[in-house]
Amino acid sequence: MSVLVEPVARLIEAFARLPGIGPKTAQRLTYHLLRSPEGEARALAEALVAVKEQVVFCETCFNISTGPRCPICLDPARDAARLCVVEDALDVLALERTSAFHGRYHVLQGAISPMDGIGPDRLRIRELLDRVAAAEARGEPFAEVILATNPTLEGEATALYLAERLAGHVGSVTRIARGIPVGGDLEYADEVTLVRAMQGRRAVEERAEP
Repeated sequence: MSVLVEPVARLIEAFARLPGIGPKTAQRLTYHLLRSPEGEARALAEALVAVKEQVVFCETCFNISTGPRCPICLDPARDAARLCVVEDALDVLALERTSAFHGRYHVLQGAISPMDGIGPDRLRIRELLDRVAAAEARGEPFAEVILATNPTLEGEATALYLAERLAGHVGSVTRIARGIPVGGDLEYADEVTLVRAMQGRRAVEERAEP
């Protein structure tokens, strides 16, 4: 017989279904809310409902949005000739924090994973190819499509699949570099990371003569 009352047990189960949340963390979150002021719990509940009711996917790039098109797609200052393809909306947030990319995005909402039964038809790949074809038909093909899928087996398979289908329809297809992180030690790097680091090597700039 469970010692938990039903509302508490239900909330723990709900938290535990979230990615990255284990049973212990789910319990801690639940008991935190029990000890918190009522207003905090209501604010959380309202925020959850608002996300489901007000947030949609952009009709163009499939990033999260509150309208038919997201702020990035609506921004005329963005470089429309360059398109960065990512797996999910969190990747957009990560890249935007760097301020290193000023083009547009396309969110696949996943990666090809045959083991999980996820093929190209389950992703936003058809919409990506349609965007590329439409730009080409207008006589304004994308100058560059950057494949920024994750450096996993699924991400690499997705990038290879896309590269084959984009070739000849855009100016260039590039892949983000992978290698040793800043502050990392070679002895702790895995073989794939070391191979990518070697493949992505570049010339060392010579110092100017004093």
